[in-house]
Amino acid sequence: MKRNKMTIVGAGNVGATTAHIAATRQLGDIVLIDIVKGLAEGKALDMAEAAPVQLYDSHIVGTLDWKETSDSDIVIITSGLPRKAGMSRDDLLAKNAQIVKEVSSQAARYSPDSMIIVVCNPLDAMVYVASKVTGFAKNKVMGMAGALDAARFSCFLAMELGVSVEEIKCVLMGGHGDDMVPLPRFTSVGGIPIGELLDEDTIERLIGRTRNGGIEVVNILGSSAYYAPAAGAVKMAEAILKDKKTVIPCCAYCDSEYDAGGYFVGVPAILGGEGVEKVIELNLNDSEHRQFRQSLAHVKELVKKVDELL
Repeated sequence: MKRNKMTIVGAGNVGATTAHIAATRQLGDIVLIDIVKGLAEGKALDMAEAAPVQLYDSHIVGTLDWKETSDSDIVIITSGLPRKAGMSRDDLLAKNAQIVKEVSSQAARYSPDSMIIVVCNPLDAMVYVASKVTGFAKNKVMGMAGALDAARFSCFLAMELGVSVEEIKCVLMGGHGDDMVPLPRFTSVGGIPIGELLDEDTIERLIGRTRNGGIEVVNILGSSAYYAPAAGAVKMAEAILKDKKTVIPCCAYCDSEYDAGGYFVGVPAILGGEGVEKVIELNLNDSEHRQFRQSLAHVKELVKKVDELL
């Protein structure tokens, strides 16, 4: 039986962590590729040597050569400049657009039947670049954002309530940035709406921390987060490779859905063997709808800038 094959583009903190988590989840063989000689090769060898301890059978290789990525089932794009203190996600637009353009072209050449998961920022605009360059069906290109944002919101809620993170289910929408839209009305703890457990001011404080979750790490660490983003990317890849039909907030293509008009933006979606199999349309109230429209407007601005750059 053919083993699944995953290519991870970029062997930095996010890429290497993604590869390691994917290996421990037994998702198949892994190719880690980077333009820096020795970086992907060395990290892949280190991970391979950890396999007898952690008991995973993934064949892991590092390379500079795109030919070794041929016929991948999934390509996860983590390459790009990370945020540093004082930078917004939008500050990365021009440089990362060129990087994503180049690697997406290679992915389409060597793995024309693959699914693409984009991780680098500004996320929604970079997913658009990958879609435009590859020409893949829209359901085969997506971005890891909502999975990360939902994880952060869940983490902060669990810390506030003193409960297991396993008890919390939440939904976020909109662009991956300061105007993301956490939805408390659709968030629960053990099936109990969070509005029954926390007052409005506390919920708003935790929403604010979620929106600033990335920069909070940057300000402390001096560079972008990588454990949580990597975990989010692997969760999406696992849902696709195992055809799990998992509901995950992610950056997916929306046309008539939410009246988006043909943009990639954060929405709850069902991920399975066909990629984004369905965008789930929630019945948003006026406030939620207004926030989503504002976030979508920002995504549209970034896409317009990307078109000018490309």
